[in-house]
Amino acid sequence: NELDSLVDTARAAFAEAKTPAELENAKAQFLGKSGRITELMKGMAALSVEEKKSRGAAINVGKQAIETALTDRRQQLADEELSLQLRAEALDVSLPGRHRAGGGLHPVSRTLERIEEIFSSMGFDVADGPEIESDWHSFTSLNNPPNHPARSMQDTFYVDLKGDDGIPYNLRPH
Repeated sequence: NELDSLVDTARAAFAEAKTPAELENAKAQFLGKSGRITELMKGMAALSVEEKKSRGAAINVGKQAIETALTDRRQQLADEELSLQLRAEALDVSLPGRHRAGGGLHPVSRTLERIEEIFSSMGFDVADGPEIESDWHSFTSLNNPPNHPARSMQDTFYVDLKGDDGIPYNLRPH
């Protein structure tokens, strides 16, 4: 049968294609504007109606077989390309990692340490305390009245935690 041999020829041509460009050239020979399947379709104009039905169905079956072979070969080429790319980008996880150089102190931290050293050498002590204080430690024990401007929201940063007296804690203002 002419169509079966055409399908076999198309499969062989697709199998010989080593790149997607070669595959598209082979596709044009069979499914393009001047391809063999298109020529068979054009040749149906001279046939009778009954012959057109049977011949058209046979040509469509052949065309579908060629398209299936083309799709399969495209997928094979894509898989081959992907496997080549994966082999080229392979990462050996058993290799030792890159050595990271040790870091250093931030310049501001070094400056603070230097300042502390200087004051310590002059006889001062460095006192450290909590960053969040209660209202009592920040204002009341210092005799600041409840309406003092230092207690306002613009001058003091309050946090969402509240003390036993229901007054919110604040960041140490002094």
